[in-house]
Amino acid sequence: MGKVFDEIDDSLAAWISAQHLFFVATAPLSADGHVNVSPRGLDSLSILDAHTVAWLDLTGSGAETIAHLNENGRICLMFCAFSDRPRIVRLHGRGRVALPGEDVFEQVAREHPGHVGARAVIVVDVARVSDSCGWGVPVMEFVTDREIMRPWAVKKGPEGLDAYRAEKNARSLDGLPALVNTES
Repeated sequence: MGKVFDEIDDSLAAWISAQHLFFVATAPLSADGHVNVSPRGLDSLSILDAHTVAWLDLTGSGAETIAHLNENGRICLMFCAFSDRPRIVRLHGRGRVALPGEDVFEQVAREHPGHVGARAVIVVDVARVSDSCGWGVPVMEFVTDREIMRPWAVKKGPEGLDAYRAEKNARSLDGLPALVNTES
C-alpha cells in the first residue's frame, strides 16, 4: 500500500514530472487562520535534486502560499495520478519564496520558458516523501492546459502586474504579509 521514500529518486522524479497538476497546502500558525489548498500546473515544476523541488509561482488572485511560507514555512505538495495506475504522492517540507533576481528564480524560469507574470519561485526543501494508493481518485483524461494566464499577463504588462500584485497579493486572507515588494 503506502510507502515512505528516502528521497525523490529518478523513477519518482519521472512520475512527478509527468503529472499535469499538483496541489499545494499551507496554513498560518493561528488556529483561526484559513488553511489554503491551491492547484498548480502549466508546466511550472522543477525537481532541483533528490530533496528539493521548486515551481514558478505565477501572479494570481491571492498570495496565501507566499504569506504562509513567510510566516512558518510549512508546506505539503500532493500529486495524483488521474490515468494509468492509481497513485498519490505527497512531499512534506519547508518552503521559501525566491524573488526575481535570485539565482534559483532565474534557474526555474529558464527551465519553464514562455510564462509571463511570474511573481516568485517557491522552493521546497523536502523532508518526507510518501505515496499511497489513490484508489479514490477518478480516472480522467488530460485535454490541454488553459491558455488564459499568458494573454492576461501580457495584456496587463509589467506596470499593470505590479499594480495588480500591490492590490491583490500584498496580504493573505488573514492579513499576513505576502508580497512586500510587488515591483517586477
